[in-house]
This record gives sequence, C-alpha cells and structure tokens, in this order.
Amino acid sequence: MSSRTSGSDSSGYWYGPDDARIGSVDVLNLLRRYRAADQEMRRRTRDSMGMGETDLLALRYVLRAEREGEMLTPGVLAKLLGISTASTTVLIDRLARSGHLVRRPHPSDRRSLVVGSTTGSDAEVRATLGRMHQAMIEVADGLAPDELAVVARFLAGMIEAMELVETHAHDPAGEGPTTDGPATDGSGHDDAAGHPSGAGGESGPTGG
Repeated sequence: MSSRTSGSDSSGYWYGPDDARIGSVDVLNLLRRYRAADQEMRRRTRDSMGMGETDLLALRYVLRAEREGEMLTPGVLAKLLGISTASTTVLIDRLARSGHLVRRPHPSDRRSLVVGSTTGSDAEVRATLGRMHQAMIEVADGLAPDELAVVARFLAGMIEAMELVETHAHDPAGEGPTTDGPATDGSGHDDAAGHPSGAGGESGPTGG
C-alpha cells in the first residue's frame, strides 16, 4: 500500500509516531481545528469591537457590498441576515448610534435608503483583522499553482458535502435523530469520521 488514505490506516495503528504520512482523517481533523479556530477568532473580534454576532455579520455584509461597488438596502440586508425588517431596523439603529453604520438616500430611488459604513468602522475592522488576513494571504501565496488547485478542489468538495445535510422535522415518537450531520465530540465540534485518533496515533479530539 503506497498511501495512507483509509480511516484505519490514519489511526496510527499501522504506523509509528514518527511516520510523516498524513491520511484523510488527519486532514479532516485539521479542517475541524481550523473551523474551531475560526469560531474563536470571531468571538474575539466580537468582544474587541463590542458587537453581537449578528451586528458583526451585518457590518461585514455592508463592507463587502461597498468593496464590490454594490448598494445595500435595509431590505436586502434583512434577507442576507435572515431576520425580519423590523429587527434589521433596530440593528441598523444600534450600529448607527455606535458610529459603525449610516443611512444614506438611495441615488435612484427616493423611497429607499442605502446602508453604508463609516470611515471609522472600516478602519476598526482593518485594525482588528488586518494582521490575520495578511498572514492568511502569505500562507496561500506560499503554495505552488498546482498545490492551490488541489486545495481549491478539496475545499469546494467540502462545501458540497456540507450542503448535503438536510433538516428533518422533529420526530415526536423519539424513534431516531431528526437531522443528518456529522458526529460531534461532545463539545459542539464535529469529530472527523468519528475517529478517536489523528496522525502519529494521537488519541482524543484535538483543537476543539
């Protein structure tokens, strides 16, 4: 066997702790750790900026629209956030008071408004996340073109796999799970392939 790809092989049972080869379960566990690090980064960002999760997400949508040269109305923002227009109004009011967002007249529709960011909010986001973004760019820039293609294909496949999860109605009889999804390790993070070990026979969930 020339490569280590199966769940049993990547458990570390067939290979010693010094074996450098990485199997599919090891890669999935690294992806799980990345997701956990991403969630922790978002928590630190919210704490640093004094925002709730939805507030920060709204600001990100506004900044992205501005970068792409698009105009974001309160109605469109409500759809992106998946909340009611009334809740969006309250959210915009709150972020306007904190100096992060402003309402501007729509340039072509007098009945509508556009939600925009302030200079201060853009600078705050850059100061908070700029170093991290630069480090991530440097990691990506360090890959060869063929390596980038492999990573892109892998991530696209992971996105498609995530989209396979369907939400099912609650089972009143209690005869089984109501959703199809990855197993968890008890801490809210999925344990890749339900496997207890990663590379080198390391036991227990890591990075969660």
